[in-house]
Amino acid sequence: MHQFRNILLILQNFITGLMDISLSYTAEQYQMCEKHLFCSAVDDRRTVCTEISKNMTLEMLKEDVCRANLDLVKHGLVIFTWGNASAIDREKGLVVIKPSGVPYDGMKASDMVVVDLEGRVMEGCLKPSSDMATHLVLYRAFKDVGGIVHTHSTYATAWAQAGRDIPNIGTTHADYFYEAIPCTDNMTEAEVMHGAYEQETGNVIVKRFRSLNPMHTAGALVKNHGPFAWGKDVYDAVHNAAVMEQVAKMAAITFAINPHPTMNPLLIEKHFRRKHGDEAYYGQ
Repeated sequence: MHQFRNILLILQNFITGLMDISLSYTAEQYQMCEKHLFCSAVDDRRTVCTEISKNMTLEMLKEDVCRANLDLVKHGLVIFTWGNASAIDREKGLVVIKPSGVPYDGMKASDMVVVDLEGRVMEGCLKPSSDMATHLVLYRAFKDVGGIVHTHSTYATAWAQAGRDIPNIGTTHADYFYEAIPCTDNMTEAEVMHGAYEQETGNVIVKRFRSLNPMHTAGALVKNHGPFAWGKDVYDAVHNAAVMEQVAKMAAITFAINPHPTMNPLLIEKHFRRKHGDEAYYGQ
């Protein structure tokens, strides 16, 4: 009888664990979990699936990166194949990135390519984005970054082609970027013609951030090329890329109206800190 009660208790805990999983995972994720019923007890009321955690996290990251790439189209930041988004799993040291040259129409999560931080393809049948090496340099240098986006959005690219920082001249800018969004220096002949060009593109961004906090100003312009934006995850990176394009547009119009605009530095402090400071409280 004692053994029978123990079996009932085990079954009860197992069912409770499945209920917990079903509440925290989507239906698709739960089906994945159901196929791997190797679970370990955490306490007498909860169980967690351990067998599937690695694969599930990677599959979820692929879904996120695919959706983020499609969001670039939705926000009008890319046309044709002029852009890419990626995300990193820091624990595993793996990056999921858009495949090279693949049209956004019909793009699927299964098309995403998984690489390690040295650029070796770990999973996927397609070539990773040609900008992969730039992404990897940024992930290695900026440890808090979880997602990166590159576009050729019109106004941000125009500032890059002009070789100009996007100045912080309004509260919209200050809500998201503490500093001016910096433009890199000219790339040298060695960097462009004789080195690993895409890797060197990442290096010139990192060099530009020697005295800047990359999480306070989450984006940069590569001179004569275009914008890169990043964030705590890939959706945050898309959001910052969209905001960068808007503040680039606002700044261009502002300078057309007044070539010598001024900005109150108190407003920069207030607007950035109320959204990103230790006692942040703002949200529209």
